[in-house]
Amino acid sequence: MSREVDLDITGMTCASCSARIEKKLARLDGVSAEVNLPLNTAHVVVDSELSDDDLMTAVERAGYGATVKTASASGPEIVDYDPRHLRPRFIGSLILAAPIVAVSMVMSWHFTGWQWIVAILALPVVTWGAWPFHAAASKAARGRSTTMDTLVSVGIIVASLYSYITLGRAVAAGYGWQIPESYHVWFEAAAAITVFLLIGKLTEERAKNRATAALKELLGLGARSANVLRDSAEGAQTEVQVPIDELTVGDVFIVRPGEKIATDGEVISGHSAIDEAMLTGESVPVEVGVGDSVTGATINASGVLEVRAARVGSDTTLAAMADLVSRAQTGKPAVQRLADRISAVFVPIVFGIALLTLLAWGLITGDWSMGLHAALTVLIIACPCALGLATPTALAVSSGRGSQLGILVSGPEALESTRSIDTVVLDKTGTLTTGIMTLLDTQLSDADFEVLARLESQSEHPVARAIVEARAARMNAGAEAAGSSIATIDRSGVEDFDNIPGGGLRATIDGDEVLAGRPDLLREHGIDVSFPADSVPTGATIVALAIDSQFRGLTFVADEIKTGAAEAIDELHTLGISTVLLTGDNAQAAGVVAGKLEIAEVRADVRPEGKIAVVNELQAQGLAVAMVGDGINDAAALAGADLGIAMGSGTDAAMAASDITMVRSDPRQIPQAIRLSRKALGLIKGNLFWAFAYNTAAVPIAAFGLLSPMIAGAAMAFSSVFVVLNSLRLLRFR
Repeated sequence: MSREVDLDITGMTCASCSARIEKKLARLDGVSAEVNLPLNTAHVVVDSELSDDDLMTAVERAGYGATVKTASASGPEIVDYDPRHLRPRFIGSLILAAPIVAVSMVMSWHFTGWQWIVAILALPVVTWGAWPFHAAASKAARGRSTTMDTLVSVGIIVASLYSYITLGRAVAAGYGWQIPESYHVWFEAAAAITVFLLIGKLTEERAKNRATAALKELLGLGARSANVLRDSAEGAQTEVQVPIDELTVGDVFIVRPGEKIATDGEVISGHSAIDEAMLTGESVPVEVGVGDSVTGATINASGVLEVRAARVGSDTTLAAMADLVSRAQTGKPAVQRLADRISAVFVPIVFGIALLTLLAWGLITGDWSMGLHAALTVLIIACPCALGLATPTALAVSSGRGSQLGILVSGPEALESTRSIDTVVLDKTGTLTTGIMTLLDTQLSDADFEVLARLESQSEHPVARAIVEARAARMNAGAEAAGSSIATIDRSGVEDFDNIPGGGLRATIDGDEVLAGRPDLLREHGIDVSFPADSVPTGATIVALAIDSQFRGLTFVADEIKTGAAEAIDELHTLGISTVLLTGDNAQAAGVVAGKLEIAEVRADVRPEGKIAVVNELQAQGLAVAMVGDGINDAAALAGADLGIAMGSGTDAAMAASDITMVRSDPRQIPQAIRLSRKALGLIKGNLFWAFAYNTAAVPIAAFGLLSPMIAGAAMAFSSVFVVLNSLRLLRFR
C-alpha cells in the first residue's frame, strides 16, 4: 500500500537542484517525487518498505538537507523565506563593488596602481559576498552534479583567478606597483556579477513570500484556543480554555459573539449569524441554529452558541482547503516537466559551449584573453534560473489567489485541462438551483401523504426534506387550530429502508411495501403510472407514490434558480464554451431551468450511471468536457470528465472526485475558475518562453564576444526577477 510523505528541503537554489533531488528520490525502489522550489518542499509517494530515513538520506546524498514535515492541526505549514542572511552580503558587496566598477570602467580614473586597489576591494566580494553561490556549487559537486549555481560560481572564480594571475604575471615581469593597462583584469565583472545576482536572490525570495502569502493567510485563519465545557468534580459543567490542538471530536465548546469558531461542528444550543467571508468570500452572514453545521475559522457575529466538535485537526474544512492549495502548488504540469528535463542537461551543455568558445577564439584568432572573456560571459548569461521559477511561482500565486476567491484547484493538471475545455456539463439541483425544494402541490390523500412523509423522513435529499417539512407544517397548522400540542411525524415503523440512487426510496411501513420516486422508477417495477401531462405544474419535480404496488398519486416540488446562475452561463458562452444541463429530474422541470438560463442542450431523467455515460458520449464526439456537480450521484461523472468541478455545498465524495472545488457554491465561480486557470497557464507559458528565448538568444551573442560578463550578470538576474514579477500579476485577478 502506498503512502505519502512531505519533506522540507534545504539548500535548493535553482531548477537544477529540484530536478536532481527528484532524480535521486526516483531512483529508490517504488518512489516518485515532486519537488517545489518556491516552497522548498518535496511530495513523495512511496510504494515500498522504504522508511522516512531512507528518503532523507537520498536527499542528503544529493547534497541537500531534508526533514519530514510534521502534521499541523490546521494543515501544512509554510515557512517564510528569510532574506536577512543575504542582505548584509548584498550591502557589503554593493559598497565595495561601486568603486571597483567606477574605477575600472572610467579610463580617466585609472591612477597609478589602481589594479591593486580594486583587487583588494574585490577579494571580500568574490569570496564572502558570493559565498551562497560557491556553497551551493560545492554541495552539487559533492553530489557529483552541476547546477545553475555551478555556472555562477565558476564564472566568478574564473574571472577572479584570471585577474589575480594577471597581477602575478605583471609582478613577475618586474612592474611592481605600476602595472600597464595591457595587463587586463576583470575584477569589475566578478564584483558586478555578484551584486546583480544577490539583488536577484533578494527579490526572488521576497517575491516567493508574496507568492505563498495567500496560503499563509489561510492557515492563519484558524482559532488558537476553544472554550470547552468540562465536567467538574462536583458534577457541574465548567468552561475551560484549551489549545486548539487538544480539542477532540465530541467536545462541546462555547462561541461568543465576535469569536472564531474553533473547529467544524454542529450547533446544539443557541442561534446566531455566522460570518463566513474569510473562507467563502461571501459577505452576507449565514443564520444558524440548533442542528446546523458550522465551519471552523468562521466568526460568530451575534448570539452565543454551544457547538459539538465534529471534525478536528487535519480533518477540518480549513485544513483540507490549505492542504489542497499546498498540494496544488507542489505538482507540475507537463510544460514544467519538459522544462525540468531540459534544465537537467542544460548546465553540462553550457560548459561545453563555453569551452568551445574559448578554444575557437584562441585557436582561430589567437586572442586567448578575448576567448576567456567570451567563455566567461557564456557561463553567466546562460544560467537559466528563470527556468526554475517560471512555473512554481505562477502556480503558487494562482492557487493562493484562488483560495482567496473560494476556488480550490487540486493541481497543475487541472490548469492544463482548462485550456482545452469546450463543453461544460452542469448538474441542476444544488449547482444551478438552490436545492432548497418547496412543495407546490400534491394529489395524495392526507393518509397517503403521511406515509410518503414517513418514508422521506429517512432521507436527507432536498426533495425529501421539502415533503417532510410540508407535512409537518400541515400537521402543526391542524394542531394549532384544534388547540392541541405541536404534532410530529411518526418516524417509527419504517423498516428495510433503501435509497435507490437517482431514482427514489423504498421501505416497509407498518407492513406495507412503499415505493416513491420518479414515475419511470415505478414503471420499471411494474406499476402502472399514468397522468395527464397538463396536470404537472411548470418546472416541477414529480414524486410518484405506490403502496403495495398500487399507484396512489403524485406530489410536486420545485426549487429556485440560484442567484448568478444566468450570469455564469452567459460568461461561459462568452468564453466560447457550450453548456449542457444534465439532471435526474424530469424533462419538463429541466426544460424550464434550461430555458431561463439559455442552455440549449438538456439531458433529463438521467440516473447516476447515466451521467458518466453522457460525459463519455460527449468525449467520444471529440469534445473536452468539464462536469459540474455536488452530489454523490455526480462523483463518477466528475472523476470521468476531463475537468471535474464540485460545488462546495456538496458531498465529500463529489469534492474528492473533482479537480476544482467551489467553496461558495456560487455558479459564477465556474467561469471565474476557468478564467483564473487559463490565466495561470498563459503566464506559465509566457514565463517559460521568456526563459528559453532569453538563453537561446543570449548564448550566441555572448559566444561572439558582443557582451561583457558584467552586463551578462545583470541580464541574467533581471530574467529571474522578471518571471517572478510576471507571476505576481495574478494577485490582481478579479
